[in-house]
Amino acid sequence: MVSMASWDDKLDRLLGAKSGKALESALELTTVGDLLRHYPRRYAERGELTRIADLAIGEHVSIMAEVRSCVTRQMASRPGTITQAIITDGRAQLSLTFFKQKYHQTKLLPGTRGMFSGKVSQYNKKLQLTHPDYKLIGDEEDGSALQEFASGLIPVYPASKDLQTWTIANCVRQVLDQWDGVADPVPEEMLTEAGLSGLSEALRRIHQPNSWAEVTIAKQRLKWDEALALQLVFAQRRHSAVSRPAPSCPRRGDGVAAAFDEVLPFTLTDGQREIGELISADMATDHPMNLLLQGEVGSGKTLVALRAMLQAVDAGRQAAMLAPTEVLAAQHARSLAEMLGDLARAGELGAPDVATRVTLLTGVMGAKERKQALLDAASGAAGIVIGTHALIQDRVSFADLGLVVVDEQHRFGVEQRDALRTRAAGGGSPHILVMTATPIPRTVAMTVYGDLKVAALRELPKGRSPISTSVVPAAEKPRWLDRTWQRIREEVAKGHQAYVVCPRIGESEGDEDEAPPKKSKGAKEPKEPKEAKEESDRRPPLAVMDVAPRLASGPLRGLRVGVLHGKLPTDEKDAVMRAFGAGELDVLVATTVVEVGVNVPNATVMVIMDADRFGVSQLHQLRGRVGRGSAPGLCLLVSEIPANTTTRQRLEAVAATTDGFELARLDLELRREGDILGSAQSGKRSTLKMLSLLQDEDVIEAARVAADDVVAADPELLSHPGLAGMVSDLIHEEHAEFLEKS
Repeated sequence: MVSMASWDDKLDRLLGAKSGKALESALELTTVGDLLRHYPRRYAERGELTRIADLAIGEHVSIMAEVRSCVTRQMASRPGTITQAIITDGRAQLSLTFFKQKYHQTKLLPGTRGMFSGKVSQYNKKLQLTHPDYKLIGDEEDGSALQEFASGLIPVYPASKDLQTWTIANCVRQVLDQWDGVADPVPEEMLTEAGLSGLSEALRRIHQPNSWAEVTIAKQRLKWDEALALQLVFAQRRHSAVSRPAPSCPRRGDGVAAAFDEVLPFTLTDGQREIGELISADMATDHPMNLLLQGEVGSGKTLVALRAMLQAVDAGRQAAMLAPTEVLAAQHARSLAEMLGDLARAGELGAPDVATRVTLLTGVMGAKERKQALLDAASGAAGIVIGTHALIQDRVSFADLGLVVVDEQHRFGVEQRDALRTRAAGGGSPHILVMTATPIPRTVAMTVYGDLKVAALRELPKGRSPISTSVVPAAEKPRWLDRTWQRIREEVAKGHQAYVVCPRIGESEGDEDEAPPKKSKGAKEPKEPKEAKEESDRRPPLAVMDVAPRLASGPLRGLRVGVLHGKLPTDEKDAVMRAFGAGELDVLVATTVVEVGVNVPNATVMVIMDADRFGVSQLHQLRGRVGRGSAPGLCLLVSEIPANTTTRQRLEAVAATTDGFELARLDLELRREGDILGSAQSGKRSTLKMLSLLQDEDVIEAARVAADDVVAADPELLSHPGLAGMVSDLIHEEHAEFLEKS
């Protein structure tokens, strides 16, 4: 009698040590449950070909295509052969390159169809796969994995260089042949009410569907599980937050907040006034406010936050503002002090009676400054304390913390935000105002920020200048790049300044403000053959420390060029920003350390090098650094990516609109779910594998209602062990943190 496999059984026992080790090292899959939760990312049919135009450079892909031609020739520069095949989807073409392996010519015959797997690279402005793996349909030797699905749907799995999709499909088939199902964690009455299938049935259908209808039924159930698990977590967090008291901070008519409003040199926008009233009312209660304020770059979120902080000060409390970088923290400290003027000079001669004090606290301050800042926070002498992660440390204490403002929330994790949630006097929770200038669609907000109320500032203050954006295709039109540097010189001649942003610092990898994402544990970058590297002209990302001297001695010779990045000592960073703000530098070459909060109204040009290596929201943020004064802004997105690729379309979309909310939705449509919620095909086991944040609003809404009902009656899920287990299986702090950073 064959022993049946259970959910927690190890894969090496069922599949053998070799297959088990391959799944673990490539994709971090160790148990039956891990493998069955590794869903196909899409399905192919025998007659369907994959759109080659949608491929992105650097992505590991598995595509169905047809061979158009295959030839072998001698390499010109060294002994040996190079075999090149052209595959097509009927519209676009992709090159396959093999060095010293001419036997592929006997297999890759014109008209043959199959699945091809490899990393997309670029050579001579064309896309290619170098030394790809492949399985051909109809090939008795190589096509067995595809032949099995020839009459139905072929699952295409998130894969890696060392483990192809057809190998994963074979492992799944072997496991399902031995699997006797799993206990369903969702109560039967909930499934019946939602019209959902059982979990075991859904898992079988998602991996081995006989029709698209079966795929749909399976996805409905698996999407529900993901949405419900998330919403249960957020329902528990909402319940926990409400159960803790908050320090009441009612508005006063004769305090520092009223005095500040009287001296404001401009009129608040309708949005600023409306959201200000909402915040004021929430802060006046003894229930903790938990509000996400999202708004366009330059919409005045900082002013809204300052007015809220002053209301806390008027109530005899303190306010803390958490910024993601030292540069931004220092910028906030300076700008808030400037906005407050005499109202920030408490204890000084001639200061108004209602004045408060703004204190900066960062992790790299000198011992004397840091000691004084800690004393100001602990004694209550500082009404407003601004800092970086240093504010979260246990040894930082407050006299009476009433409000916490978290700026650029996507740069922080859940634990970092929660660390300040219990800092109110008596163990209560301070009011929380979370801000982001990276607009997100409502469905994303419901899923990622499910424990927060959401408000949006869409209206820009009067006086903001327009920003025009253009893509500079440096590889196709090198003269356009020359013109880029000319435009900077022209703006400087008018008395303005410019930013040049690069993805890397140039000293070492892994810096906090570098664009390339970290690889997950299971995603081992394959070593390419020497010949493959020579056949790819995809260079490393440009670096500040390389670009700055080239510009200073080349096209920008004679201009005052400064450098700013996250690894500079704090005093140097501060000195550079002060010099740029004072107009003592013409051009600032920087990393994304200038992405948020930096406000130099005289800067009119933003040049983003290797713009394709940044996300849509990041490009929009960077663009927001210009056009902040009376002169119009110009943003130039420099890229060598070929035209008619998805990546190029993304850049052109950024150039086409300055509406951050529209771009946020477009970004979600252009990028796959895996890219947003877990590194695509890298082995990172993302929480949301099936749920589409744009298309499944009804599922998210229904799951939110169901979760609220369950948690209201059973906050700890003691009577629902299945749901509790589902939450612990699917939702981990690292996943929630990843969601918030995405």
